[in-house]
Amino acid sequence: MTIAPVDLVVIVVYLLGILFVGLWSVRKIKRHTSESYFLANRNLKWPVVGAALFASNISTIHLVGLAESGFGIGMVVGNFEWMACFTIILLSLVFVPIYFKSRITTLPEFMERRYSPAARTTLSFMFIMSAMLIHIGISLYAGAAVFERFFGIPPLASIAMISIITVIYTAVGGLRAVVVTETLQTVILLGGAVLITVIALTRLPDVGIDSYADLLEATKPNQLSMIHVPGEEGFDPGSIWYGFLLGFPILGLWYWCTDQTIVQRVLGAGTLRDAQHGALFAALLKILPPFFMVLPGVLAYVLFRDIIAEPTDALPTLITELLPTGLIGIMAAALLAALMSTIAAAVNSTGTLVAVDIAKHFRPGLSEGSQVRIGRISSVVVMTVAIAWSTQGDKFGSIFEAINKMPAQFIAPPIATVLLWGVFWARSPCSSASWPASSSSCSTWASSGSAECSTSPIP
Repeated sequence: MTIAPVDLVVIVVYLLGILFVGLWSVRKIKRHTSESYFLANRNLKWPVVGAALFASNISTIHLVGLAESGFGIGMVVGNFEWMACFTIILLSLVFVPIYFKSRITTLPEFMERRYSPAARTTLSFMFIMSAMLIHIGISLYAGAAVFERFFGIPPLASIAMISIITVIYTAVGGLRAVVVTETLQTVILLGGAVLITVIALTRLPDVGIDSYADLLEATKPNQLSMIHVPGEEGFDPGSIWYGFLLGFPILGLWYWCTDQTIVQRVLGAGTLRDAQHGALFAALLKILPPFFMVLPGVLAYVLFRDIIAEPTDALPTLITELLPTGLIGIMAAALLAALMSTIAAAVNSTGTLVAVDIAKHFRPGLSEGSQVRIGRISSVVVMTVAIAWSTQGDKFGSIFEAINKMPAQFIAPPIATVLLWGVFWARSPCSSASWPASSSSCSTWASSGSAECSTSPIP
């Protein structure tokens, strides 16, 4: 489609508005300290923490990919979102008190206190690579693909536009600028998702659907079911119920309980109450995606299955067929909000990891000003590398498959194992966290939530 002038104005206003809000949020900070830049002075309130957690997670991949899955498979895909609620509650009730009491800046710092410096260095590099390749690189590719399909914007142009604006307010303002913009972006992306869902529902009577029974008859077998059981018509092997129950907690523990892009928001909370309530607020928001991101895909099947050739066209078709000029620009802003919030979170976390866990590790006397400067420079460098990597996004099949395949195979299992082993078994030694193992061991888990390594052999 060709973008209308009114929609273009809406997109430009949104981009300039987000840039202004990000820079305005830190206008009173004359000179950043490491705590103000990386943790927003530890004074974030729970609504901001919760909204930032939600926006950091929901990207363009979710808006497009969940609609695609709803069209092809059905509502059962929403279990990915609902299972996340349980791991976020686990973050709030179990891990946040430990992290918050430790007064850490990064998760690798916690791993050093629990295990060893080697564990901290290893985890830092793993987090940096996952943020750069998955959270930023694949998200940029997804956003570029969407805007090329919707508006005919060349991929390199959209990548450059989004990257430059995002990295400016992220590098300048640090965590405070990121969470303030993420709070606004949460409202915009949820507003766009609700908008497209409500308009699609109002169009159902046009195709003879006036009740839930009519809708059930118009969909594929089990397309509206949240549970798929083997042997039933429409059963999808990849969505079997015990797959969600047994497999998702591994991904959830890695992402929601250890990933720096997530944990950094609760570490910036003003109080333990704000940190825990913020996480619970995010869990509440995660109930919404099945209704406003998966269901639109089902509605696209009911309304437009005759003109949709591929499931990936579900959301684009809904936008082009249902939205008038002006509202298309709002939906484009929602897609941008989802994309930019995820990228900003990842860029900010990688800058923190490089400055605190790598640069300060090799130069313990590094000043706070130098840490902030290194964080800003590394943010730009990471974004540049991620832009180059984003051109390889089509090598993994579907976009949704890409963001699940890499962490499920290489990242989530070892990190989740080390975290659980360290938190719930007090006598786990330093050597259990990294390879090759050292001869040192750890003392029993202290009541303060940390353990110091000793040089005595393991009995």
